[in-house]
Amino acid sequence: MSIVKRASLLGMAVFYVLAGIQHFRAPDFYVHIVPPALPAPQTLVYLSGWAEIFLGLALLVPQLRRFAAWGVIALLVAVFPANLHMWWNDVPMDGRPLPGWFHAVRLPLQGVLILWAWWYTRPEADGSAPRTRPGRA
Repeated sequence: MSIVKRASLLGMAVFYVLAGIQHFRAPDFYVHIVPPALPAPQTLVYLSGWAEIFLGLALLVPQLRRFAAWGVIALLVAVFPANLHMWWNDVPMDGRPLPGWFHAVRLPLQGVLILWAWWYTRPEADGSAPRTRPGRA
């Protein structure tokens, strides 16, 4: 794995661990964006926080890396409705409305984060040798 890809992996792992920890330090921040149709918002916030911490750490374990990267993608897809709810209902953060540009950046950012995680789903990313075709060395 190249130095750039290794550094990016470390950055992603730290990002998700810190984001997960934040779910426990300031759960009310996240509870407000859970769509009202979902049950037990605080439990969902804690579960997603644990998932982010676990997946962030698992990204650093070569044997778990591909699983963790797919897990990050699944988590990002799962929390996307909260981002939509936040935008559609103009959910304020800390009692203040968010500017339109915030949502314009946040929603597409989910796609960028998904692509970032997808980069580590390939066999080469988990430390294994690149696959070769049968009959080739």
